[in-house]
Amino acid sequence: MAMNARSSPTKSSDELVLRSELWNGRDEPRVAFASVNAEEDKPFNFLHVLFDCAIAGGTAGVFVEAALYPIDTIKTRLQAAHGGGKINLKGLYSGLVGNLAGAFPASAIFLGIYEPVKQKLLETFPENLSAFAHLTAGAVGGAASSLVRVPTEVIKQRIQTGQFTSAPDAVRLIVRREGLKGLFAGYGSFLLRDLPFDAIQFCIYEQLLLGYKLAARRSLSNAENAIVGAFAGAITGAVTAPLDVIKTRLMVQGSANQYKGICDCVSTIAREEGISTLFKGMGPRVLWIGIGGSIFFGVLEKTKEVLAQRHFNSQDSSSFKLD
Repeated sequence: MAMNARSSPTKSSDELVLRSELWNGRDEPRVAFASVNAEEDKPFNFLHVLFDCAIAGGTAGVFVEAALYPIDTIKTRLQAAHGGGKINLKGLYSGLVGNLAGAFPASAIFLGIYEPVKQKLLETFPENLSAFAHLTAGAVGGAASSLVRVPTEVIKQRIQTGQFTSAPDAVRLIVRREGLKGLFAGYGSFLLRDLPFDAIQFCIYEQLLLGYKLAARRSLSNAENAIVGAFAGAITGAVTAPLDVIKTRLMVQGSANQYKGICDCVSTIAREEGISTLFKGMGPRVLWIGIGGSIFFGVLEKTKEVLAQRHFNSQDSSSFKLD
């Protein structure tokens, strides 16, 4: 099926094949778990794609968090510090284990929702609206994963700023002092930051990846995927930096309730510390997300490749037994 499409002399056919290979990241095996090929007879299996994408997303998310946690801690402490307060560079790995426990399901949910939604939208909308499909899928995936991401982020940042020493203590004391809603502190600001972040980052990544493939007329290596991911992450990290500062301040304030909400947080920061405070921690954030993007998308594509090969071998084995 794909070979017939590849042999066609028309440009549109070539582009269709290259687009169908976007999720694969390689030419073989031709049976990818999330490949969308208009000429493929096998129907789209939502649950199958969701499961495999969840594994790939969770794996990639854990790798990023484990590798770059100290940079994230520095960024959080810079954003949480008021005025010209100095930050503590000790205990940069504080809260890592608890964060990894939340990072896997959060990333799994995001990718598990993002990819099937994206595929369905790409089938529904014309090709020139592919960016809209990527933006929408990113926002939907971000909204779904926020139910796990927000409590994980609240606990992580409270530990990073020295309020608690462990995730179990953080959960117990936050619930005791603030109720269950304390675990979702700053939820609105989180969505304000993460929905555009997820949508923009994955849209930039997917569009650059597609354009690169069409220009090069081949699938990309894992290193090339990582470079594109780093570029997408760095740009998105810089654009959303002020939203990240607001989210951090609302999440770490605890029961003090210094800020009444997003608007009050912005106005208070601007009045008491200056507008430039909204860009605190931008350097570590861009570095963290840029490097994190390269790791995340590199591991993501490699994991998808391994899973695709596993399915390919499984189907070959089944065919052999039937024969």
